[in-house]
Amino acid sequence: MSDPRKSAAADKRSGWQTVKLFLPYLWPRDRADLRRRVLLAVGFLVLAKIANVIVPYFYKAAVDALSVKATVVTVPILMIIAYGLARVGAQGFAELRDSIFARVGQFAVRRLGLSTFEHLHRLSLRFHVERRTGGLNRVIERGTKGIDLLLRFTLFNIAPTILEIGFVLILLATGFGWPMVAVMMATIVAYIGFTFLVSEWRIKYRRTMNDQDTDANTKAVDSLLNYETVKYFSNEGHEARRFDRALQAYEQAAVKSQTTLSVLNAGQSLIMAAGLAGVMYLAGRGVADGSMTVGDFVLVNTFLIQLYIPLNMLGFVYREIKQGIIDMEAMFAVLDVEEEVKDRPGAPALTVAGGEVRFEDVDFRYDARRGILKGVSFTVAPGSTVAIVGPSGAGKSTISRILFRFYDIEAGRVSIDGQDIREVSQESLRRAIGIVPQDTVLFNDTIRYNIRYGRPGATDEEVEAAARLARIHDFVVSLPDGYDSMVGERGLKLSGGEKQRVAIARTILKNPPILLLDEATSALDTQTEKEIQASLKEISRDRTAIVIAHRLSTVVDADEILVLDKGRIVERGTHEALLDLGGQYAGMWQRQLEAVEAEAKLAEAKLAETRGA
Repeated sequence: MSDPRKSAAADKRSGWQTVKLFLPYLWPRDRADLRRRVLLAVGFLVLAKIANVIVPYFYKAAVDALSVKATVVTVPILMIIAYGLARVGAQGFAELRDSIFARVGQFAVRRLGLSTFEHLHRLSLRFHVERRTGGLNRVIERGTKGIDLLLRFTLFNIAPTILEIGFVLILLATGFGWPMVAVMMATIVAYIGFTFLVSEWRIKYRRTMNDQDTDANTKAVDSLLNYETVKYFSNEGHEARRFDRALQAYEQAAVKSQTTLSVLNAGQSLIMAAGLAGVMYLAGRGVADGSMTVGDFVLVNTFLIQLYIPLNMLGFVYREIKQGIIDMEAMFAVLDVEEEVKDRPGAPALTVAGGEVRFEDVDFRYDARRGILKGVSFTVAPGSTVAIVGPSGAGKSTISRILFRFYDIEAGRVSIDGQDIREVSQESLRRAIGIVPQDTVLFNDTIRYNIRYGRPGATDEEVEAAARLARIHDFVVSLPDGYDSMVGERGLKLSGGEKQRVAIARTILKNPPILLLDEATSALDTQTEKEIQASLKEISRDRTAIVIAHRLSTVVDADEILVLDKGRIVERGTHEALLDLGGQYAGMWQRQLEAVEAEAKLAEAKLAETRGA
């Protein structure tokens, strides 16, 4: 896949367009209760700001009362109490707004996170083969945090500040005239303009930091996932140098970001200081000529200080909002990735009667430059077993991916009981097929969880019954924690054979009408292979089975064997018929017999050497 951050859709989308994509999550059509919460939160936001602009008036009244010698003591005391209550009210309304809106915000974050997760599972195998797991995880993680930042700063900082500025300018215009409003407006416009310009200039360094952070995380995750390979080749130093190069690039971008932040902070302080001085000069002149009281002087100063605090945060807030939008862009870019394999509108569920699988003149390629399957045709009759053999790269495993509809074919038709698999829902198709893959990857959970994954609603007794059929029950109960034993990352605590037997148990538990065994016993020793072959033969009875095999000894009893080479079926027939044919299958059989004999002779020689010693 192309890097989500470099997506063409993301490049064309403006910040406002990104925000618009998110707005429906804040105003969900199916949740009237959350929409009411939004309206209530907006109401408390307005009340909080009204209380906030009233606070300085009580302060002014108290100062004016105290500055008059003949005043009654109770007047300034009442003003001071009113001042305190107004402050408490402003804070109280703000807290009510936050608590009421919290459920809306968290619901939006959860729903968008879930939408992304579900979308990733809908994307084709091609996307997941080409993805960078570490980078993708970081994109989703930052995107979710970006939503939280956008909500917190836009709704609880920018919007209240704009509302308060509007209230203050109206009050100043009506109470003290336009000159003071003009000075304050000029200060605010200059401050905001400077902040936006410098922040836009700085944002490229933040983007670079994001890119390098994603790159470093990708390298770290990739290296740790391949821990054993790193150790096999003693490449710890090489991995450390790769990781350090990514960290160095991040370090350089971070230094530039911090340096430009100092420029931003210095410019903001200069503009605000100039504006404060201008407003205080006008207020001082008003007190001197008697047109304003000392309380008015304090009132204007308090207004400006109240505005200065959120405005002083504006650079940080704007930067965080921009950063949040950038992170959301990357997350929405993932959502922009088209599903390669889609259900047709109103696609019905697959109905399995006998379980006949038919490939008719199928062509397929992963890349336009290289064909994989060319005119492949075969039929697996209900309840029969067809084996597919051939050299590596012949296209054997591709057949299983096509049957599961991880990819759509270019030409031809694949059907189950006469139903084209492109015409039925993917969920019902995959529910009807059980697979034991060549490369078994387990979840980092218990053995019980991994077996039960075949049918999440299964009872413990059914899980254990499947484990017995897969010849793994005795091993599991011998472990200290039994079925509650953790298997580790990708099942690394288990041997290859143990992992494969868990996969077999999982498929047995699923109990599907169609079985697909992709090198199902490749990681097993000869004795265990014979045991499991007996189990597989038992569970395959009365089921349609497709066996993809490397060891020809495992498919001698198949009803039909297909020999695949370079994407074409070159031979087909029973084991005996193919041996009699003396073709490619017979040659493969002979080579495997010779390899087995050579291994037996080597084992005998080692045993004789041991006895002689």
